Amino acid sequence: MRFLVQRVLGASVDIAGARFSGFDGPGLLVFCGVAPADTPAQADKLCAKLLKLRIFEDERGAMNRSVLDVGGCVLLVSQFTLYADTASGNRPGFSTAARPEVAEPLYERCLATLRATLGGRLHHGRFGAEMEVCLLNHGPATFLLEA
Repeated sequence: MRFLVQRVLGASVDIAGARFSGFDGPGLLVFCGVAPADTPAQADKLCAKLLKLRIFEDERGAMNRSVLDVGGCVLLVSQFTLYADTASGNRPGFSTAARPEVAEPLYERCLATLRATLGGRLHHGRFGAEMEVCLLNHGPATFLLEA
């Protein structure tokens, strides 16, 4: 399982030309990719790591605060292309990404796990939908978490 994490000053998701979800202010935009052999335990571990990840600046300017410390939001978006195989040729292959019947329950588990801590500060996309994702990356700061 992979999370591509971007520290942002705001992020949103539009579906079919209408705002579906989003937030203004500090937080994280998290793209979630699932591999075929991923497990619920890996999802739980990655969510715990995400909530504790210290990538927000403290009063001295050092990355020393988590999204919880700063009262930030999280926007979680499913993205199977995080497991694209680009090793050969010019067209990515997606056989290394989990099929929807495997990926969706793990994505939903991540939503439930994060919602238990963040409550209304958790925002999300719609699994399998064509989405337009907007963000204002702060830093820029982008991190890849894997479990």
